[in-house]
Amino acid sequence: MRNQALEIPGTEDAVEEVIAFKDAVWNWLTDSQMWMDVLYAGIRIIIIFLLTRLIIRIVYKVIDRSLTRQGNSRLNLNPRRFVTVGELLKNVTSFVCNFVMVLIVLGEFNFEIAPLLASAGVLGLAIGFGAQSLVKDIITGFFIILEDQFAVGDVIQTGTFKGTVEMIGIRTTRIVSHTGELFILPNGSISTVTNYSVSNALAVVDLPIKNERTLEDTLQLMKKVLVNIQEKNTNMISAPNVLGIQSLSTSEYVIRIVAECLPNTKGEVESQIQMGVKQALEHEEARIQAERDKVQA
Repeated sequence: MRNQALEIPGTEDAVEEVIAFKDAVWNWLTDSQMWMDVLYAGIRIIIIFLLTRLIIRIVYKVIDRSLTRQGNSRLNLNPRRFVTVGELLKNVTSFVCNFVMVLIVLGEFNFEIAPLLASAGVLGLAIGFGAQSLVKDIITGFFIILEDQFAVGDVIQTGTFKGTVEMIGIRTTRIVSHTGELFILPNGSISTVTNYSVSNALAVVDLPIKNERTLEDTLQLMKKVLVNIQEKNTNMISAPNVLGIQSLSTSEYVIRIVAECLPNTKGEVESQIQMGVKQALEHEEARIQAERDKVQA
């Protein structure tokens, strides 16, 4: 009676379950076919990893050679522009190849890839709807770099913002104005751009001259002065050209001077032309006045 009372109900079932579990573990550990499958899967995963690294390296070399060839075929390049494009393409290549590698590896472990792709698509769609402005900024930044719209160091104007490009990012662009303000613009807001650093500029100067001076004397003086200015200023591509009278009134006539100059040097060239002509006119007036004083004496 006492031994029957000490017996715990279900003890024999628990012992049988433990024995069955031990047998199952032992059978799993001693299953040679399973270990062969694991070995083959590991070998395939290693091969997949090595092939992915090889493909990425080959694509990297193709990108570098393409950008080098493109750079050698153009003039007035900004090397940082091609570095940015190359890094962007390499990042995209690395992401795509690694993503495909992960999917193949998951397939080796008998994961269902189709549901994962469907879930990733739904998640990406949700993120796209929730961050449309961010996606727009990234896409616009990519095309700014790819289409070579402007580069670091270029002077541009977009909307009311004008200055030197300090940084081009995938999401934002930084512009420093000539007075020192830093503008941080989302790439999606950059709709139209005026780039002052791509092609040569044309400096245009209109100089008012009093009617007291004859046109012939004025033109001769200006041409002599402008040749000297062009020799001293390396920003001028050619000697300034005097186009003639732009406007005429009873008290003065306006002479227009144009000069082709390097990109983003228009203001400097115009200022130098104005200063040179002004100094020449002052010297000429001083000489004439000295001759008059001498005659009167």
